[in-house]
Amino acid sequence: MRKVGIVLAMLAIACALVSATGCGGARPTQVILSTTTSTQDSGLLDSLLPAFEKEFNHTVKTIAVGSGEAIKMGRRGDADVVLAHDHAAEEKAVAQGYLLERVKVMYNDFVILGPPNDPAGIKGSESAVEAFQKIAASGTAGTAAFASRADGSGTNTAELDIWKKAGVDPRGQRWYIATGQGMGETLTIADEKQAYCLADRATYISRQGNKLVILSEGDPALFNQYGIEVVNPGKHPKLKLNVKGAGDFVQFLTSPEGQKLIGEYRLKDVVLFHPNAEGETRGMDGYREPG
Repeated sequence: MRKVGIVLAMLAIACALVSATGCGGARPTQVILSTTTSTQDSGLLDSLLPAFEKEFNHTVKTIAVGSGEAIKMGRRGDADVVLAHDHAAEEKAVAQGYLLERVKVMYNDFVILGPPNDPAGIKGSESAVEAFQKIAASGTAGTAAFASRADGSGTNTAELDIWKKAGVDPRGQRWYIATGQGMGETLTIADEKQAYCLADRATYISRQGNKLVILSEGDPALFNQYGIEVVNPGKHPKLKLNVKGAGDFVQFLTSPEGQKLIGEYRLKDVVLFHPNAEGETRGMDGYREPG
């Protein structure tokens, strides 16, 4: 009996060491996800990742930065999969072979925020370009300021595109505050300075509590699409990228279950992201997984 007890104890220890998923199961692999700050700050990933990790034998390490940096990480092979919202930069990385395929996952929108007294008079404006032109004019007159992320993020890219269409170069202007920070930090600075700013709705809702209010929304130019891409292992033959895990993550987010979780996620009774994947996929067009 004593020998039997010793054997059972040794088996129990062995099971614990083999894998957290149970005796005889494979050890979970790690998937490195580079993503924009909005998916992290909004709490969306806290809703999605436990379900993914439970269904698939992976754990996810999240690195939340601006979309520009998230895509650069994919280019360098510092991540296995990229979730971002900079359409042009994502497509460029795919065309150059750094990312395998851009897959639509979900969307939300940008909003133009500002102080309640709205010195530039943009409240209710249906044109983002017109709102920015008014902000620039008010800034030049010394009655308004604008806080920009100025960090190469998807939000910053969208903002600069609107300035370009408005015929305004805000860089170097006294009224233009280049924070070089993420969305949450930029919202805090804009609130302190009572400045206007462009923000994704999800981060604004999740960080709401300051005095900034939504003054302009609904322009098609403020549409904000999120895409996901598997990093191409062919560009990094010396690295051990977790291609299978990345494909599993894309498959999960585009599956009926993943899309349902995205659509059901709410904060302060507001749906922050709207699923719009075009069918389940692994996001590996043109690539064949070994085995």
